[in-house]
Amino acid sequence: MNSFNTKDQVTFDASSTELQLLEFLVGHEVYGINIAKVSEIIRFCELTPMPSAPEAIEGVFMHREKLVTVIDLHKILGMQIPPEHGSGLMIVCDFEQLSVAFHVSMVNGIQRLGWSTIEKPPTVNHNGEGLTTGIAKLENKMIMILDCEKIVCDLNYGNEYEAVDFEELDLDSAKNDVDFGRHIIVAEDSSFLNKVMCDALKAAGFKNLHPFYNGLDAWDYIRSLKGGTNLKQACAAVISDIEMPQMDGHTLTKLIKDDKELRGVPVFIFSSLIHENMRQKGDSAGANAQFSRAQLSDLLKILLETMKS
Repeated sequence: MNSFNTKDQVTFDASSTELQLLEFLVGHEVYGINIAKVSEIIRFCELTPMPSAPEAIEGVFMHREKLVTVIDLHKILGMQIPPEHGSGLMIVCDFEQLSVAFHVSMVNGIQRLGWSTIEKPPTVNHNGEGLTTGIAKLENKMIMILDCEKIVCDLNYGNEYEAVDFEELDLDSAKNDVDFGRHIIVAEDSSFLNKVMCDALKAAGFKNLHPFYNGLDAWDYIRSLKGGTNLKQACAAVISDIEMPQMDGHTLTKLIKDDKELRGVPVFIFSSLIHENMRQKGDSAGANAQFSRAQLSDLLKILLETMKS
């Protein structure tokens, strides 16, 4: 099984604000995924079918002692299955404890772009409505950045995003000393994960949430609060993804922590990209804590502690 490891192709610079985007084709359409989410690219191989699985699940195979679920992006995006569909490539990604491979037609290479060049997609897209988190505009083409986590969750292979044990949070005791009226800013470009986060915060009892879908809008709002009479109430905490259009989460965190008036605001990074290299980058930016998607309960715990009166 021929393959190459993306970690051998890409280096992570803790001071860089550059996005390294893996460009690939599904049919004749151009899409992209953050290379930090990709572990390997391998040739399509023989799969074991999964009985009663959704149609877009082509099957599973063992790779490097891991069971990998293969998702056909042609079916996800509503495209005609090409005659040579038994070939192509598979982009292997690790989401927390889950390994998935996205079946694509071809991989074009890696595009290195500034986060500021990524724009939020319109409300209505062509193929794959609601499945893109950004659009990279190049001189001669546009690359639609797929919301791969939403694709995985929609197929019921990512329920850990919503797994919160509210009994473990001991919310009855928290009502006595937690100020649930303080305002929380949420920066998450995936509309699906933004809703998951806000729903979890509301279920925990927090009342004043301000969701944003890119880091720049979040920063503009946070900056507008400077000089207010009660910044601690108006901006009690910021929860930020890493991968976002216009401004990434590390840049947002650093801007907050470099500002004399705002540096006391707790910033928590919540992302599927939490691994050693990215954790170092978050620490360098000044994040108070960092959580993977499977650690939503832990994030809520630290928020409850932070919001104590």
